[in-house]
Amino acid sequence: MSIPTDNGGQSKRPTSKFKFLNLIRQYTLPITNTMRGLKLIDRCKTTQVHALNPSDTSAGGAAACKINHHHHHQENLTINSILSNSNDTNSVSVSVAQPLLPYGLPTTDLLEPPIDPHPKSLDFVETLADLYRRLQNSPQFNKSLICIQQYSLLCSLGDPKPLRRCLQAARQHAVDVHSKVVLSAWLRYERREDELTGISSLDCSGRILECPKAALAHGYDPNSVVDRCQCRQSPPEAPNIDISIRDECSISEEDPSVCFCIGNEEIYCNRYSFAMLSSPLKAMLYGDFMESKREKINFSQIGISAEGMRAVEVFSRTGRLLDSFSPNLVLELLSFANRFCCEDMKSACDTHLASLVCNIDDAFVLIDYGLEERANLLVASCLQVLLRELPSFLYNPKVMKIFCSYEAKESLAMVGHGSFLLYYFLSQVAMEENMTSNMTVMLLERLKECAMERWQKALAMHQLGCVLLERNEYKDAQSCFEAAIEAGHVYSMAGIARAKYKQGQRFLAYKLINSLISEYKPAGWMYQERSLYNVGSKRISDLNTATKLDPALPFPYEYRAVAMVEENQIGAAIWEINKIIGFKVSPNSLDLRAWFFIALEDYEAALRDVRALLTLEPNYMMFHGKMRGDHLVELLGQQIQQWSPADCWMQLYDRWSFVDDIGSLAVIHQMLINDPGKSLLRFRQSLLLLRLNCQKAAMRSLRLAQNHATSEYERLVYEGWILYDTGHREEALSKAEESISIQRSFEAFFLKAYVLADATLNPDSSSYVIKLLEEALRCPSDGLRKGQALNNLGSIYVDCGKLDLAADCYVNALDIKHTRAHQGLARVYHLKNQRKAAYEEMTKLIEKAQNNASAYEKRSEYCDRDMANDDLSMATQLDPLRTYPYRYRAAVLMDDQRETEAVEELTKAIAFKPDLQMLHLRAAFHESMGDFFSALRDCEAALCLDSNHKDTLDLYIRTQGQATHLHT
Repeated sequence: MSIPTDNGGQSKRPTSKFKFLNLIRQYTLPITNTMRGLKLIDRCKTTQVHALNPSDTSAGGAAACKINHHHHHQENLTINSILSNSNDTNSVSVSVAQPLLPYGLPTTDLLEPPIDPHPKSLDFVETLADLYRRLQNSPQFNKSLICIQQYSLLCSLGDPKPLRRCLQAARQHAVDVHSKVVLSAWLRYERREDELTGISSLDCSGRILECPKAALAHGYDPNSVVDRCQCRQSPPEAPNIDISIRDECSISEEDPSVCFCIGNEEIYCNRYSFAMLSSPLKAMLYGDFMESKREKINFSQIGISAEGMRAVEVFSRTGRLLDSFSPNLVLELLSFANRFCCEDMKSACDTHLASLVCNIDDAFVLIDYGLEERANLLVASCLQVLLRELPSFLYNPKVMKIFCSYEAKESLAMVGHGSFLLYYFLSQVAMEENMTSNMTVMLLERLKECAMERWQKALAMHQLGCVLLERNEYKDAQSCFEAAIEAGHVYSMAGIARAKYKQGQRFLAYKLINSLISEYKPAGWMYQERSLYNVGSKRISDLNTATKLDPALPFPYEYRAVAMVEENQIGAAIWEINKIIGFKVSPNSLDLRAWFFIALEDYEAALRDVRALLTLEPNYMMFHGKMRGDHLVELLGQQIQQWSPADCWMQLYDRWSFVDDIGSLAVIHQMLINDPGKSLLRFRQSLLLLRLNCQKAAMRSLRLAQNHATSEYERLVYEGWILYDTGHREEALSKAEESISIQRSFEAFFLKAYVLADATLNPDSSSYVIKLLEEALRCPSDGLRKGQALNNLGSIYVDCGKLDLAADCYVNALDIKHTRAHQGLARVYHLKNQRKAAYEEMTKLIEKAQNNASAYEKRSEYCDRDMANDDLSMATQLDPLRTYPYRYRAAVLMDDQRETEAVEELTKAIAFKPDLQMLHLRAAFHESMGDFFSALRDCEAALCLDSNHKDTLDLYIRTQGQATHLHT
């Protein structure tokens, strides 16, 4: 019995006996939808072998594409050689590599996991469900803030896609100009458009959702934000009116007039029109004041110039500001309007001045006037420019003056711009730039002052506590964590324990976390935290329990590895650190492994890891922050033979073909040192980073590719990928077509085909995508990219039922070492009922891909249940973040009527990876068991992650009906 893996596929035996195995199939994309299913992370995978189900992604959006790098070293460093080295590590002397290890070997005393600065719920599923219910039942004006709370909660998952959806939903439901300005700037920051050359901060993406002009428009229309804005359309021609101020100020003798004297000048105004500007002026000119009886009134002390008074007269007659009015003149009018409560004139001046703010210098000059005159829209326009320039000007003294002090916050609040939303955005930018800076502390202090609701107070106090902890201000940090707990954030107890530990109160810290474990359902982070306050074997025991409960926590692997180094078991330490690197690459883990390789004098492997690390984080400091990474690259480079450019290309091809993504990154890093402006290499780098699920670094590389493009058609392709990756599908398609119109290229045709295939393909659209891929293959390119195109073409042929043509594509791809084509070819064999051949094809893939988890997962489809379980167990061991094995095992248990065990199988995985599909399946289990309350909760949690998931919506509606019927 087999079911589709994360790669898809269909079972040959859809009998009612296997109800829940078939249920998995209902929301697992079939392999034949690979062009659609490849999504963002798969378009580039020339040799990646993994399941094709796009929904089965890890935090960060792509667990399905993670590569297992266990034991795969091009330097012929085998597992046996590592372990044999570990038996001979007494001979490994630090003095041998002293120039490369000036700080010795790592020690466990220096290892410490950071406190997560993002909110962490002890019952994540229930919290998600509650947020969904509140979002559905809240009034429109309150939805935006609930979306921000949802954003804060999902930050701990590290997946940018749901975070972007939260921000988009918050912007959609924003009811005031201030919220629109902050959220549109936040969305821009998430894309880091500030890193793109030739892009203005006020450039529009084409949608109202992120349009800077639309953000300044009053009104609330949540249905219009997805529409295209009018920015790129030609504005209507304004009527040609050439009227001077003096012409407008001419008053006929018959008109009842009043003369305002300013110095030696007299300005005649229509008394009635002037009085209609405001109630105070009307009272002055027609009330009981002496001025009502006078024909001449002295305004010399009012603070307006004669030219300004003439402008006021113009506005009193026409109700508008002339285009000839200078900014200084409009500022005079704004001041006059404020003094005499002329609301219409103030609004006109506010709008006019807001339209003049085009750059950061304008914003710095005009925001002070806006704050002084309480000009809401002008301040909003200035804020918009400042926020959309982040993080570039974050540490500018003028920016600090505008935002950081209590008085500055109060000044902003007086015009409706000193909000929790604003300071949440600013503080997140500051924390990402420099967590321990004074700027970060000041912004978090302002965030705390703006917090009104409990979740806001908990967020502000917890994040401030984390920052103060990093700054070694332990007493103040402890106070902040205690305030966060009072606001209901239990996770902050870990912060209190850490602060106490830093103050020498180790036993109190231990007791605090121990009580937490006793009182609440244990979680991996609890045991990880308690391990810091334990000693000896108890510490290791806690870390092992932490890994069991949450295998994605990096610290336990890192600690165990360093502990092995302290026992002179360096080979075993590499084996341990490989476990986490195999499915979750991080700079810290690569840093440690490079350190271990240096100790073994395997400088080539160490250099590979350092280069890969610097690709993830270019300014990383090695050896616990004591040496620049690029300096270590120089030192290691002196120990090994250097490659020529031709050697680098050969090495890249080999590593890419063998699915050695870390090795490939290292080669590209070396090539970019010699040719930093090579946009093609930057693009390749971004593809590898996506395969490793390092989306932030991948997008940075893609932006650099766009910046360094030497031709317009090439730049358009990279811009198209950026747009597609950030959810702008139509705009990406437009860029591909524009690129093709300039020059026909492989990448432009491939981009267009990929974007079009990201939809439900019908026969006509499939034929068109096939033609586009064929055009791509006719254009010059290298084997790595052509292998990807052949693989995608094969998947479309499978969609169309043309299995022989698909097989030809896969075979041709394999001929140019596109390893991943084994997977497609296996699928073809399976569809031809050649199950043994499919199994053998996947076995070849496993052998070439060095025991990749996704290959084991896919092979499980082509064998009996016992062998499938073995393959899926291996997949889970290699990559515990892959969700299909848990779902398969749970479905088997459910079909065997072992309901409690089935639910538990999903529950233990949901605890560390709250995946939509697992929540959906558990909800279906609960429904079948008659536990409608639990089913509704899981549906609501899943819909909080993706409110448009059709299968979950259907299940939710059905369960609601059943629950209602049960209680009537």
